[in-house]
Amino acid sequence: MNGSTDLYTVALIIGLALITVLTRCFFFLSRKSAGLPHWAQRGLQYAPIAALSAVVLPEVLMTQGQLLTTWMDARLFGAAVGALVYFWRRDVLLTIVAGMLVYLPLHLGWGW
Repeated sequence: MNGSTDLYTVALIIGLALITVLTRCFFFLSRKSAGLPHWAQRGLQYAPIAALSAVVLPEVLMTQGQLLTTWMDARLFGAAVGALVYFWRRDVLLTIVAGMLVYLPLHLGWGW
């Protein structure tokens, strides 16, 4: 421990780590199998799509907390090409590569 790390900080980090491990392992500690209702299982199918939309869409459509005011933004074209490639080939790696092949020249070359 150096001068800026005190015992309280170390105890806090250890306590938060224990709480994290306990809450993540809670379902493994029970002997019974816990099943989810059908409506919850169906809702969880949409969770990854919703989470991805919540992260990606604001990053593509906004800059510094404001909606884009111009179409001359490399992110728009990269995302559009990525979406088209994904719906064409259904390959995530190809989607990323195609989107970046459009994004990088526009962003680095033309300064969009």
